[in-house]
Formats: sequence, structure tokens, C-alpha cells
Amino acid sequence: MPTALINARVLRGTSLLDGHSVLIDQGRIKDIVPAAEARGRGIERLDLGGGLLLPGFIDTQVNGGGGVLFNDAPTIESIRQIGRAHRRFGTTGFLPTLISTDLEVVAQAIGATRAAMAAGVPGVLGIHIEGPFLSIERKGVHDPAKLRELDDSAVGLLTSLGAGRTVVTLAPEVTTPHIIRRLTDAGVIVSAGHTNATYAEVTEALRNGLRGFTHLFNAMSQLTSREPGTVGAALEDPTSWCGIIVDGEHIAPAVLRLALRCKPHERFMLVTDAMPALGTDIREFELQGRRISVSGAVCYDEEGRLAGSNIDLASCVRNAIELLGLPLHEAVHMASLYPAEFLGLARELGRIEPGYRANLVLTDERLSVRATWIDGQPEGL
Repeated sequence: MPTALINARVLRGTSLLDGHSVLIDQGRIKDIVPAAEARGRGIERLDLGGGLLLPGFIDTQVNGGGGVLFNDAPTIESIRQIGRAHRRFGTTGFLPTLISTDLEVVAQAIGATRAAMAAGVPGVLGIHIEGPFLSIERKGVHDPAKLRELDDSAVGLLTSLGAGRTVVTLAPEVTTPHIIRRLTDAGVIVSAGHTNATYAEVTEALRNGLRGFTHLFNAMSQLTSREPGTVGAALEDPTSWCGIIVDGEHIAPAVLRLALRCKPHERFMLVTDAMPALGTDIREFELQGRRISVSGAVCYDEEGRLAGSNIDLASCVRNAIELLGLPLHEAVHMASLYPAEFLGLARELGRIEPGYRANLVLTDERLSVRATWIDGQPEGL
């Protein structure tokens, strides 16, 4: 039965529409009409109590949630549980993310993601493979024993998902521009991260299809007076996307405000880099044999290194408004439209427009999530 979502302020483009209803039918947005027109036989009317109706959030870097770390259990059920945990906070599309590990585990994770998408697990858009093709110098909490160079032998594996989107985070200096081009020509979205690459190495990778930068500023060569590094190349390039973790800890807000002046806002996207504690009371867990402690919105290993986050996307949107001074629509777009564009899905996700998939989030004025829809199916009402 078609459904009319009524009595909400609808974010359409840069404006909040009052007095309009969103019509949903067969998992898609059929129309946006004045409330008086959302009547008729066979239409269910759902009162949203005056809340904010926003495009569903998309998180391209989700290591875990709900007590599950994808690395520990690369299965359909783990993906389902992680997605369920993040959905409570407005995430209606996500990439389960694998931290550097053996290629056999990478193959298992790809297979599980393929199966999850075939089974219709809500919200799964593909997979993010973060490593093991990373820099030892910028490894962060990635296990150095798992890191390796990327050569032709792994290209077949990285291009094997066959559905959805595959994002691969790599260090450009541990592979070649030719292999980066092979991956991008095969449809893989290549992102630079955990890299000590020079400015020249990164710009060459950009010329060969590099599309994004994983958690900008963190675990990468920095911008200095004589060597712009990965950060300098990322901020100079107007076409690539930068993932940013806006938790007030991974990057100082002042640094992010400066970054936002360097390139178009639509090339920044909010990510959580969330770990298994998200959505639970867990304050400690293991990552590849190391003890990780949860402290507020961030996680640390035993040596005090950042080890992902304990933040959700709704909180990142709120922080983007409060810490970075962004208007509501821009902060929301960084969690919806811009990641959809990064993934090449902006014709079906990231907007509240006729014909788009009905992936939506209902919040109050403080952006606390009250309900979500994934392909028209509600949860939380």
C-alpha cells in the first residue's frame, strides 16, 4: 500500500519544506506534494509528529557495531548485526569495512558481503577493504605482520565482489599507478590511506583513478612547507572525496574548518570508522590480539594510539553543525548525498526526490533519531 509521510519538515535540497508530504510506493519515493494532496483511498497516512525528515545516512567506513567486529566474523549475520546497530542512529546504507588481514579473510569478507546483498540484508551497499596494502610507517593500529605490497596477484580478488560497490584503501607507494588504473577500470573505488606517499606519488595516483582519501589527516603524510604530502595533494585536488571523522578527537575542529576552505564542501563526507562498541556498553575489546579501550567517542590501543571510533553518523552530523559551523543541509549532505556521489549512487540515494529509493531518517530538532526507512521499510515507529 502506498504511504504518505505527513507532518514533518522535509529536507529537499537546501530547504526544509513545511506542509508537504512524502509519498512512498514499492520502496521508492513516488512524489513530494502539499499535505492536502496526500489523501485518497488506498493511501496510508503516517503522522511524523513534526520531526525532521532527512535523506538516510551513508557510512563508507564501518568496522563494526553492536558488539561485532567484521574482522572477527566476516559472515552474513555479522553484517546484519552491524547494520542493525548503526541503523538506530540514522545509517541506512553502509560498507562493512575490513581492517588489514590475510587475503584468505579478505576473500571470506567479500563472499559474505556478496551473500548479504543477495539475501537483502538492509543497508548493505558493498564492502570497504582497508588494507593490507598499507604503509608500515603510517600503519596506525593495523597489524604490521599483515601488511604487504599490492601486485597483480591480488587484483582478481579485489575485483571479485560482482555486485554493489568495492572501496579499497591503499598506500599508493606500495603499488604502481598501473595497478591503480587496473582496479579503477574494473570498477573498484580506490582511496588513499595509511600512506606515507609523497605529493608527487599521490598526484600520479590521482591521474590514474585514485578517487578518495580515507580519514583525511589521520595516518598519512602531512602538509609541510616543502613537501605537501598526502594531505596537501588531497586538499589541492578539487575532484576527489575526503572522508572525515568529526568526533572532536581524531582531528581538531580548527583544522577541519581550514580544510573546508580548501576545496568544495561536496567533496567531504562524514564517516564513523566505528568499532564494535558502537550501540553497546562495551568499554574494551580485542583487535587482532591487542586490547582496545573505549573512551567516549574514540578508541585507543594499549600504547595510546587511536583505534577507530565509538561514534555514530547522527552525532557526526550534529558535530559538523556545532564544531564546524555548517548549516543543517550541508552537514546532512556530508552524511548522505556526498557519500552517495563518492560511491556512484547519487541517482538513487542521498536525496529526497521522486524516483529515489526511500531511504530516510526521521529526527527531532537535536538530530536524535526517531525512525528510519530502508527501501520503504520503516523501523522505530
